[in-house]
Amino acid sequence: MSEPLDRGRIALGVRQPWAELIVRGVKTLEVRSRPTEQRGPIYIYAAKKWAEHDFADGVASRHGVDRDAVPYGRVVGAVTVTGCREARAEDVAASLVPADYLREAWVWELADATRLSEPVKPRFLPYGVWFYPLKRRPQNSPG
Repeated sequence: MSEPLDRGRIALGVRQPWAELIVRGVKTLEVRSRPTEQRGPIYIYAAKKWAEHDFADGVASRHGVDRDAVPYGRVVGAVTVTGCREARAEDVAASLVPADYLREAWVWELADATRLSEPVKPRFLPYGVWFYPLKRRPQNSPG
């Protein structure tokens, strides 16, 4: 991604290896406990921690993600949120999580993943699911 950063673009915080797999375009469904009305381009912020799910290491290994080589605490790329719906059993491949993890969950549909040429340290740290990494949080913003 070579375009200049959009200071007004919102970001989604995601732990590794999921952030890496999203910007690679491998993970096209983000699994969450709640739906979102957010649509359009967003940044992906790689959280400062590795995922605690017991299956994360296996997924990372299968996709060649090196735990020590991926960025943490940085905006790493962008993706477009195209939709949101209740998760289904057939979402296992696109979400990279086991079927039992999809029960009573929502999937946020992702497309057009791009990686920043260099990860960017945010000016403002996450304060919720959604945050503005490059400007102060506007009033009445999601988060």
